[in-house]
Amino acid sequence: MRLYLASTSPARLQTLRAAGIEPIAVAPGVDERAVVEAYEGQHGPLPVERMVQLLAQAKAEALLGTTPGGEPIDGLIFGGDSAFLVDGRIHGKPHTPEVAKERWLAQNGGSGALWSGHWLIDHRGGRVNRAVGRADVATVRFATLDEAEIDAYIATGEPLAVAGAFTVDSLGGPFIRSVEGDPSTVVGLSLSTLRELVRELGVPWTGLWIR
Repeated sequence: MRLYLASTSPARLQTLRAAGIEPIAVAPGVDERAVVEAYEGQHGPLPVERMVQLLAQAKAEALLGTTPGGEPIDGLIFGGDSAFLVDGRIHGKPHTPEVAKERWLAQNGGSGALWSGHWLIDHRGGRVNRAVGRADVATVRFATLDEAEIDAYIATGEPLAVAGAFTVDSLGGPFIRSVEGDPSTVVGLSLSTLRELVRELGVPWTGLWIR
């Protein structure tokens, strides 16, 4: 059984590989801001848990049909999205050192909620048979960093391209005091949730393992 990953996130790819799955990663090419703005223009502001689900669904559905190489999609398609909520404010990818510094000064020694959206499409036989999804959350508690540590971490460039400006599985790991919830949620997908969704579609989780 093939699993198509609608993402180019190295963290999601590595998480799946560590769980025994070798997905076919395809860039979904989704304009996330445009998707959110279009939805909010019709329905009003999105709560964070609905936003990550909306974007996860958009990414998965962007793979319907064939891969960029022309190969028909035949298997399960997974789309995921994440956002970090601190004091009621959504913190996505900071992109610049200035924004990353602002984020870290706000969350330093505190905590936040990392939301991950999951959308899984059963595309066996080259057609949409069914789709399921769910958002999950993990609470992240940070250590107290001095400003020199914050600046050094930001200078590595790692925080700029991840939601919340931190990682738990790389250089940012020592700056995390604890995670309440599925730890893999913080990496960009909850493995336990994905397993449940896979089984909901009638596919054994172990059927995705590399043979």
